[in-house]
Amino acid sequence: MAMIASAAATRTTTTTAVASTLVMSRRRPGPKGAGRLFAWLLAAMLAMPAAAHDIPDETILHAFVKPEGDRLHFLVRVPLTMLQNLNLPKRGPGYIDLPLPEERLQAAAAAAAKEIVLHENGTALAPRRMTARISEASDKSFETYAKALARIAGPKLPDSANVFWNQGYFDAHLEYPIGSERSDFSLDLRLAPGLRGRLKLILRYLPPDGSTRAYELHGGAGHVALDPRWHQAAATFLASGFRHILGGVDHLLFLLCLVLPFRRVGWTLVAVITSFTVAHSITLIAAARGMVPSGTWFAPAVEVLIAASILYMALENIVRPNLRWRWLVTGLFGLVHGFGFSFLLQSQMQLAGEHLLLSLVAFNVGIELGQLVFIGVAIPLLYLATEKLRFDARLTSVVISAFVAHTAWHWMTERWDELVKQPWPEVDATQLALWCLLTAALALLAWAALGPLLRRVPVLRRGDAEPGVKPH
Repeated sequence: MAMIASAAATRTTTTTAVASTLVMSRRRPGPKGAGRLFAWLLAAMLAMPAAAHDIPDETILHAFVKPEGDRLHFLVRVPLTMLQNLNLPKRGPGYIDLPLPEERLQAAAAAAAKEIVLHENGTALAPRRMTARISEASDKSFETYAKALARIAGPKLPDSANVFWNQGYFDAHLEYPIGSERSDFSLDLRLAPGLRGRLKLILRYLPPDGSTRAYELHGGAGHVALDPRWHQAAATFLASGFRHILGGVDHLLFLLCLVLPFRRVGWTLVAVITSFTVAHSITLIAAARGMVPSGTWFAPAVEVLIAASILYMALENIVRPNLRWRWLVTGLFGLVHGFGFSFLLQSQMQLAGEHLLLSLVAFNVGIELGQLVFIGVAIPLLYLATEKLRFDARLTSVVISAFVAHTAWHWMTERWDELVKQPWPEVDATQLALWCLLTAALALLAWAALGPLLRRVPVLRRGDAEPGVKPH
């Protein structure tokens, strides 16, 4: 569609410009040896998109899916701006020339069926009957299924109606033959995968039991089960958590700083990773249960703290880290990163169906698997570079940490600029005191539980960390 192609071209131009900047920066003199190698690796990592923090304009579609007997009803409302490639006839200053030929309406409905594919028990369905209408921008019939169905089945707009080419709607009712209304239905949103943050489908699924399941899907969302079984929900959230950690550049840079001083897996590294896992699991579960502030300031504040955590870990690596107590610092920062993970989870809990707890656990497991994959790659690469290729271990750590610190500083200042624009809540002294007491109690509990254990464990053996690192 013309609008989608134009927006995608704009994004391609932006990506090309970023790539050109990186190429130019690589032509400049850079650090030698280990510094040069890891500067290239880090530049490639930083070139990855951080789509999780973008807030672009959106084009919104509305739809209903209702199985009924041997038919599946699909009602969809599409803004007219997405039909530019159909070259609809116009009159006057840009009004749609009504009535539109029926073949034009059928062609638009068929295009919608190809972009939003419905499945029964894993098999793609083909529409048997299609009805379409043009509606005015002021039309509110898609507020309910009954109103939307009546609007499409009702009379067409009069020929004299003034519907501007980019201000009205295209409404369609597609009927699919099905084997049973109790089958497993799913939807494959293939529409505009390049505009994941700019296009949104508001979908309401109406199963035979009379309930309503609401979904908010973005362009390129792919295959979505409308009433998922437990294994479907678990698989969906496991993959989502895995993709989220590996696609989140800020989280990966934090993990990189955590493991940078280490050369092999030892008890100290295990304690650090365990502390981070436990901490972010606590806040992730708390956020999923709604135990977080509701103000618009909260998300930007978390993003600022995430950037600050990366900056701190990078600077500590530069000035020689104290690995004995890194688990404690990591746990505190893990609480913040858990809130960061929860922002994606909150928007995806709609896909859990009746399996909320299972989906939450699966999402967390996916994050842990992603962390293990990243660490499983990072540690051998660091060992290879310093032990086999004979790069200076200390120089390697300092160069990478310096690049990370530079990036984290820019992230922190940019996110701070966004945070100060948000309205701040009034501070309740009693509530603040309770939170301080709770934090102190959790810290003491962690100290009591993990402190004696860590004191019995050998902290660092020869070769576990880079030379010169303080074990105590």
